[in-house]
Amino acid sequence: MSHGPVIPERAAETSAIEATESKAKTDLPPIRVHFYSYFKDLTGCGETVLELPSGATVADLISQLETRFPRLIPMRRSTLIAVGVDYQGPDYVLREGDEVSLFPPVQGG
Repeated sequence: MSHGPVIPERAAETSAIEATESKAKTDLPPIRVHFYSYFKDLTGCGETVLELPSGATVADLISQLETRFPRLIPMRRSTLIAVGVDYQGPDYVLREGDEVSLFPPVQGG
């Protein structure tokens, strides 16, 4: 059973809709990132929002942050990273609703 010829305009519309639906299935909702202490000075803000693909890890998030805020790079090895209220390592897979916080190392005296 034939549905007739494909109309070019319709094909373009269908491709655009499929691409949008595919993107919606593969991207996380925006992830909010909070900066504390002198990280606010390094970034120039108290928080930012990142869009990441589904399956993205804390390491992916940090990589994107370092691209946007290169002054964070020297802090890479000492940054404390919390997702929600728990500290997480670079392999933690981010999920919908996660909020990430970056802290400098704890200083005491």
